[in-house]
Amino acid sequence: MADITMRQWRRYLADDVFKQMMFVSGETGDPSPDATSMIEEIVRQQVVEILTQCNELAIRRGVRTISVVDLFFLIRKDAAKTSRLKDFLSWKDVRKTAKDTDERGADADIAADDAIGGGEVPGAGGPLVGDTAKKNKRSKITLPWDIESFYSERVPERDDEEDEDQGESNYATLKRLKAADERTKDMTKDEYVHWSECRQASFTFRKAKRFKEWAGFGIVTDSKPNDDIIDILGFLTFEMVQTLTEEALKVKSEEDVYKSKTGGQDRTKKRKRETGLFDPPEEGDVPVNENHIREAYRRLQSRANKPKVWLGPARALQRTKVQLI
Repeated sequence: MADITMRQWRRYLADDVFKQMMFVSGETGDPSPDATSMIEEIVRQQVVEILTQCNELAIRRGVRTISVVDLFFLIRKDAAKTSRLKDFLSWKDVRKTAKDTDERGADADIAADDAIGGGEVPGAGGPLVGDTAKKNKRSKITLPWDIESFYSERVPERDDEEDEDQGESNYATLKRLKAADERTKDMTKDEYVHWSECRQASFTFRKAKRFKEWAGFGIVTDSKPNDDIIDILGFLTFEMVQTLTEEALKVKSEEDVYKSKTGGQDRTKKRKRETGLFDPPEEGDVPVNENHIREAYRRLQSRANKPKVWLGPARALQRTKVQLI
């Protein structure tokens, strides 16, 4: 995959990665290549907009390097997404710490076995377990605009304490888990295995170099991203695909209801004809198409671009700014 061109890479994303993410998000049909290509183009445009705005924020701070805080600043108004991203980074740090601890523990065990007379080697016995439990505890991520960052001393954390953002994140997570449970409860074993494999679809896992080229690093911004920035962008792109797919499914559902009431394009039809054995599938089994995705994107943009009253003189239409999904 290292020798393919960018055009082939984008085709691979549209035909493989995006299709798997759409399937996990609720699209049970087989979307057309035009539909997946449209979602790929929208998501890429969103990533370029993210990098552009982060680059502007970095210039305001007097630096040329994009930081993790810049990405958090762009999504600060979405409390649920911000909280999910904090959890994502916290668990990533826990896994990294646990992996490093296991490697050091394995080296210590080898040294203990090689010790003469089976003597105990410092760091190879019981105290390492206590240290591991302490180090593997999730660390709380504090942003510069959080109240906790205003003070030099912080209040000790409690295990039963939960902030408002965490509550919103849990509600959104439980809502999506419930929807996923509804989709998978009637699946067979093979179908559920396929669905589980699709859940692991990623833009960045073992594809960081191609992802940087696809996102526009080196063109949109000269900043060299670290692993955290790449992982955050991968997290945000999956959220975009999921949001677009869920909104497109809502548009398609509304269209199906409208067609069932009005008889579709045939307005003169008296009653609905009974379905025969060799008839094509019903409209509800048809996957989302470009029109559904285009309308979903329009709705998501119109929600962000709220109309404002203009009390001044008449003026020409102005191009609105692209809003992040």
